[in-house]
Amino acid sequence: MKILLLEDELMLNNAISEYLRNIGHMVESFSDGQEVLDNINSSYDLLVLDINVPTKDGFEILSELNSKKIYIPTIFISALIDIEDISKAYDLGCREYIKKPFHLGELGIKINQILKKEQNNTSHIRFSENYSYSKDKQTLYFNGEPQNLTKKQLEIIHILALNINMIVDFERFRIDIWDGENIDNPTIRAEISRLKKALKEDFIKNIRGLGYKIDRYYSV
Repeated sequence: MKILLLEDELMLNNAISEYLRNIGHMVESFSDGQEVLDNINSSYDLLVLDINVPTKDGFEILSELNSKKIYIPTIFISALIDIEDISKAYDLGCREYIKKPFHLGELGIKINQILKKEQNNTSHIRFSENYSYSKDKQTLYFNGEPQNLTKKQLEIIHILALNINMIVDFERFRIDIWDGENIDNPTIRAEISRLKKALKEDFIKNIRGLGYKIDRYYSV
């Protein structure tokens, strides 16, 4: 997962960043709330936010993202223990609230729980205003009508659907779609480019230098 971390305590920021990288995640860390708002984009799979930070606090960040219809799974880490603060965090839509001090392993467990929920959440997923996908039937629909795609194209859609809101890197495509063959990245990009041209709406995002992802669509 690509994780955005907001923590203004330098030692804790470094410790969390190192831990997350050691368990296989990509991490970009910040210590200032406004910096987060200035740099955030849909390439992040998860936000780990402290609340009491300079400029913009964690609550304000999640509130602004909600107002912009940007929905990224969020974990709050905070020394605030009042039930009013915890209630506000969940009202804003956070997935987990971890009270400081905490064991880094607890954060890892919470992240794994979110990952599993994202992968298993509903068998029918909406990708765009008109496109949806059935994981059970492995079928792509446009306005409720099944779409004719090649076997390879459907396999690409399927692996992206299983990892909705998360980046699928080239190595994952190589292993799951090409059975581990020594396929180079340009070949994978070309196949996905053909798939995108076959679609009436562009819902597959190219995350430069990393891979591809599909964000779950929420009607506004």
